[in-house]
Amino acid sequence: MAAPKRCLDIASATMLVAASMIGAGVYTTSGFTLAYLGDSRLVVAAWIVGGIIAICGAIGYSSLASHFTESGGEYLFLSKTLHPVAGLMAGWVSLLAGFTGAIALAALSLEAYLTPLLSIDLPDGCLAIGSILVAACMHTVGVRSAARAQDVFVIVKMLLITGFIIYAILQFSRWAGGTQGAPAAIADKTTAQSYLEFARQLVYISLSYAGFNAAIYIASEIKSPGRNVPRAMIGGTCLVTLIYILLNAIFVYAPAPAVATEYSNISVIAATAANAIGGASFATVVRIIICLSLFTSVSAMVMTGPRVYAKMADDGFLPRFFVFRSRTPAAAIWFQAVFAITAILVSTIQYLLGYLGLTLSLCSALTISMVFRLPKKDTDFNLPLMKTAAGIYVAATLFLAVLFAISDPLQGVASLITLIIGMILYPLFLFHRSKDAFTNIDVETD
Repeated sequence: MAAPKRCLDIASATMLVAASMIGAGVYTTSGFTLAYLGDSRLVVAAWIVGGIIAICGAIGYSSLASHFTESGGEYLFLSKTLHPVAGLMAGWVSLLAGFTGAIALAALSLEAYLTPLLSIDLPDGCLAIGSILVAACMHTVGVRSAARAQDVFVIVKMLLITGFIIYAILQFSRWAGGTQGAPAAIADKTTAQSYLEFARQLVYISLSYAGFNAAIYIASEIKSPGRNVPRAMIGGTCLVTLIYILLNAIFVYAPAPAVATEYSNISVIAATAANAIGGASFATVVRIIICLSLFTSVSAMVMTGPRVYAKMADDGFLPRFFVFRSRTPAAAIWFQAVFAITAILVSTIQYLLGYLGLTLSLCSALTISMVFRLPKKDTDFNLPLMKTAAGIYVAATLFLAVLFAISDPLQGVASLITLIIGMILYPLFLFHRSKDAFTNIDVETD
């Protein structure tokens, strides 16, 4: 496959990371988390812990990205450092969960926030599907134009979110939340049950941080990827972590806990908080901001996902029409759009939060563990304790995954089945890949 033109700078790469991260999770998760943990302090603590883990993950990915500067993400990294079967598993996870499911979640959340702003009744899923189709059309036109539009949207989104945070802090006297008002059942939990629930909620929250690795999927189109991809990931993750902590402190402290966890409010906690701070008019403004934010999230994933499928097609694991040479991966974009629309028709926000959070975190942990298999050589990007950060991410992710599976076995089984299917598909694709694929792999072990 001819290498795509490197036309994206570090600013566009960082904006892509921010757009991919600030999506559905941050605007939907804390309502459910508050309902289950019953204490606003624990909710904020969970977001802080999640941010620390994500930063460690971004540092770990940076080590891999400085060695492998092609597009392809986890599929590329695992194929090069472990085995093609592991790469195919990661590609399958990306196809089914990493992008398809995450796009569906963001689009469904956009619909949840946008519907109350409209005066007409539309069938469920109509707005979500429409947002995916718009994003797919936009990214079919071209990389540079779509990236520039994406940059503008993300900058506007960041400015509006900053304005919301400042206004909410100035209205601190109107905040009604706190640690009171937790459901009675929460208080009756044992210490062990509380730890399990905290871990379970951290897995949900991890989905909100999952986009920190977005730049690795379009590395072939970023200038000086050995330096700019790691910088975009780490810088974007640190910025978004700060924003997340501030936003979620507002979300769980501004409204009364009983109001925030009501059935009609729990999945739109950001709008509930805005209503508590500034009334219905301010809540409307915030809904508009969130809709813009969620659309940029949909757009970012529609842009990045097809690059993974193109790399898999180039290696013979997907049909050749997914390969793109000079323009955009149009076939992969629309293939992914159809899959995401199908997910919208068969799933819900709450189920997607758990399934995606667990599946993607396990795949990321396996990928980052490959840092310890990299050869010892100088790269364009080095940080102290890179392997230590990678180890923290892997250990924390696996620990949380085990606790999550104990507290919710069905979600654990669904994630395990997804990973296993990705591995057993490998023999089926051996007949379709070129004879010399992956024969030039010469990765050494420390």
